[in-house]
Amino acid sequence: MYIAMNRFKVRPDSEEAFRKKWMDRDVLLRTVPGFVSFQLLRGPAMEDYVLYVSHTVWASYDAFIGWTRSEEFRAAHAGAGQGAVLTLGPPVFEGFQVLQDIQV
Repeated sequence: MYIAMNRFKVRPDSEEAFRKKWMDRDVLLRTVPGFVSFQLLRGPAMEDYVLYVSHTVWASYDAFIGWTRSEEFRAAHAGAGQGAVLTLGPPVFEGFQVLQDIQV
C-alpha cells in the first residue's frame, strides 16, 4: 500500500471556502484502479493558518503513479491555482510506503 498526503496551510478567514471547495467537488478517485480510500483532515489551528491534509490510500505506489498520469487526475486538478488564494503557499506533498497495516 501507498499513502499520498498533501498538507495545506489554510488562511483562517478562508477556511470555510477551502472546505466548500473540497466538499463540493466531483470525486473522480472511485473510478481509478488501485484507489482504496480518501480522507480530508483538519489539523491544529495556528495563529496564521489552519492545517488541512488530503490523505489518500492506494493499493500500491504504481497505482498512485497511474492516478497522477490519468485523465481523471487532470480533470480533478484543472482549476488548481485559480480563484482566491485560500492558503499560505502551495500544498506540501508527502508520500509513504506502508510497512505495516494493522486493522480491526
